[in-house]
Amino acid sequence: MSTIEELAREIESLKLRVASSESRLEIVALKARYAQLVDQRFSRGNVIDNESLALVATRAAELFTVDGSWDGGPGLGVSIGRDAIAERLREPTLDFSRHFFMNPMIDLAGDSAIARWDLLSPCRRADGTSYWMSGYEDDEYERVDGAWLHRSMRLTTVFMAPIGEGWDRIFA
Repeated sequence: MSTIEELAREIESLKLRVASSESRLEIVALKARYAQLVDQRFSRGNVIDNESLALVATRAAELFTVDGSWDGGPGLGVSIGRDAIAERLREPTLDFSRHFFMNPMIDLAGDSAIARWDLLSPCRRADGTSYWMSGYEDDEYERVDGAWLHRSMRLTTVFMAPIGEGWDRIFA
């Protein structure tokens, strides 16, 4: 028969495991929301109108801490702070992309976390050249007022391979 102290320790252990699992799920949902928003900047192979683009860019930037860092690597540059991130995202270098983040490796430490995500993205430049882009993102997260946000995101591109006829039939 378990003692009250043993049951109390077991309950505390279970509470920590549940909190850890919930944090991981919230971080996965945050990353999915980010991917959804950066891809929402395009519709049917075109950049959306400026007013909608500004709204989507602002919503994506709000997924970062106030002083968050967005690092797109040498080709895309670095933006610090929500205003700068929103401004950067209002200037797409593509006219189509789909971000597929997978294989998350998330390490939690209280109200902060780090993660590495593999990234695969079909994308197209404004000149019509289509690519498969592959890389990974190294992220830092912080829980602010109970919500997980990106503290920093750093993209490393492994390759961009041109695709013959490309992505010329984009339906959504």
